[in-house]
Amino acid sequence: MRFVWYDYHMRNTTETNVNWSEIVAEQNIKIAKLEALILYYQDQLLDLKRKQFGVKSEQTPGQLSFFGDVEVPQPPDVTTEEISYKRKKQKGKREEDIINLPLFRIDYELKECERGCPECGTAMRDIGVDIRRQIGIIPAKAVLEEHATHKYACTNDKCVENIGKTVIIKADAPKPLIAGSLASPSLVAHIAYQKYSNGMPLYRIEKGFQLDGIPITRQTMSNWVVKCSLDYLASIYALLMIRLKEECLIHCDETTVQVLHEPGRRAQTQSYEWIYRTSGYSEKKIVIYDYKETRHHDHPKEFLKDFTGYIHTDGYQGYHKLPDTIIVVGCWFHARQYFEHIYKKLPKEKQNDSDAARGLKYINTLFDLERKWAKLTPLERYEKRLLDSKPITDAFFEWAGILQLQALPKSPLGKAVNYALSQRKYLENIFLDGRLELSNNRAERSVKSFVMGRKAWLFSNTPDGAKASSIMYSIIETAKENGLHPFNYMKYLLEQLPNMTSGEVEKLLPWSDVLPAECYAPLKP
Repeated sequence: MRFVWYDYHMRNTTETNVNWSEIVAEQNIKIAKLEALILYYQDQLLDLKRKQFGVKSEQTPGQLSFFGDVEVPQPPDVTTEEISYKRKKQKGKREEDIINLPLFRIDYELKECERGCPECGTAMRDIGVDIRRQIGIIPAKAVLEEHATHKYACTNDKCVENIGKTVIIKADAPKPLIAGSLASPSLVAHIAYQKYSNGMPLYRIEKGFQLDGIPITRQTMSNWVVKCSLDYLASIYALLMIRLKEECLIHCDETTVQVLHEPGRRAQTQSYEWIYRTSGYSEKKIVIYDYKETRHHDHPKEFLKDFTGYIHTDGYQGYHKLPDTIIVVGCWFHARQYFEHIYKKLPKEKQNDSDAARGLKYINTLFDLERKWAKLTPLERYEKRLLDSKPITDAFFEWAGILQLQALPKSPLGKAVNYALSQRKYLENIFLDGRLELSNNRAERSVKSFVMGRKAWLFSNTPDGAKASSIMYSIIETAKENGLHPFNYMKYLLEQLPNMTSGEVEKLLPWSDVLPAECYAPLKP
């Protein structure tokens, strides 16, 4: 029996010869796997630190050259100096901002007996005033509205003798929003505005009502919102969907929502809120939120079955299964994010000399050109893109194809180039029409409104509640897009809809020219 010493251990073996090359190769494989694992965990740690402590705004290297090979310039040496400055006030800007506020003037005057000259006693004359302005707030005040509908009876005895009964007529009065309820249009509009525009959950609204001595529970408020949404506002919602599908450009996105009591599903199961909205070139701005239980591709297929044109989306495969009458336009901002995340995680000294910086520069150039062309007509932008942007995208995809052969598929860089190349067909569709946009950020901003509210109210209790929230969000966000004040517009809708026929609903849409002046926000949102 012999003992062979290797790998820091005494190993018992009956062999007289040891294959050291196999042992070394085995250990090298283990070392390589451990090093890869260490790099993976370092990458995860840096990513978590960046998300928690890093700068949220995107800071990327400078502009690409339009011609020749793309070179990443080294940043100049930065010297730090202390700068002190005073902000310059724009003359007239503050007065312009507050000109639409109602003016309430308070005069401070001396009494007649106090206007005598302190030297000679002569009565003094008013020679002017010193004016200062400040914004005052009048807190919301609840009042009990009593609607008294008067009835009138005929006093002529002969009339009674002729027809056998007393003639009685009533004055005209609007129908109640909810029969037998304390809910008024202004009250329900206030609740909807606080929850869906300002992100206040119902329990906080309930606490506020309690402080003001108003006995309304969150369950009652929830019932009111659901009933008004499904009974009245659903007609506005349906018309907005029809008008949206008449457009030729639509932005699409989706986000999660939790609904506790969906039939046959666990409370923890995630459902989805689909968002569809008009482009920047639409005269009628529309934002639609559509609650569905899943993220299945049948949902956008069903929603867009009557639509023909372009849709802006991210890289979700569900949108790529739509009919051929719909052309999917990819999002360059999503492609850019892959490189941006890698760039931010690199050490400062390695950032500007990295493949991530090179990928960023290609894409940043496209966005820089779009900013320069912001005021061009769609036809002019279409021609400019083919002339200036197309060569840059061709160079980018050629570079990405070469890099794909070198980078590991599951590495961050490999994922970045694989995503870009897999989405090439959709990313290059921006060259089909000058009205198309490089990113789907317009839909992302509409998603954010829902997400910020979801952080406060957390979930919907029932599918009906989720549908009601979709209707409320759609009407409120569409109102904002069209320069309307959400509360005033919602109040006006709830005043009019109970007393209207279905054929009259069209004139209540946010761009209608018969909306009263109070529906409009004094300042552009």
